[in-house]
Amino acid sequence: MAERKSERTRAAILTAARERFGADGYERATVRSIAADAAIDPAMVIRYFGSKEKLFAEAAEFDIRLPDLSDVPAADVGTTLVRHLFVRWESDDTLRVLLRTAATNETAAERMRTVFASQLAPTLSRLAVDQPELRAGLVATQALGFALCRYILQFPPVTALSADEAVAILAPTITHYLTGPLS
Repeated sequence: MAERKSERTRAAILTAARERFGADGYERATVRSIAADAAIDPAMVIRYFGSKEKLFAEAAEFDIRLPDLSDVPAADVGTTLVRHLFVRWESDDTLRVLLRTAATNETAAERMRTVFASQLAPTLSRLAVDQPELRAGLVATQALGFALCRYILQFPPVTALSADEAVAILAPTITHYLTGPLS
């Protein structure tokens, strides 16, 4: 019973933290405001997570849930990946919180690097492409650049794009990064 209550408290803190970090960003979000949102004492946040940075690192845990690209024809791999990333950006604001925060906070920047290095590079390795880490980094420049302009800076021409338009525009570059020559 105590373990169940502990799990509920931990989950409530993480939910409140994700919402608060998303709304306020890392710098302005406080342990006190997160605790208030979770309807608990601020000391409980520290008890469960140790610090604001550790709470953020856990709250910003993000699984891109990349599709298996190994059976996708080379000409379609960029379209498949971009469509998937677009759906992930639209359906879960955790990555947006990370992106917003990563520009000014080293913990968030490291989390962002870890997300892409631990999830995208191995997927590319399974495609048997050369230099999967470099290719993953190049894909990240496009995915994160697009996300920054659409979701954080909210550039009107980029926010006005439909999903199909965005995929059609980004897919050729991503396909090149994934399958084309790098020299």
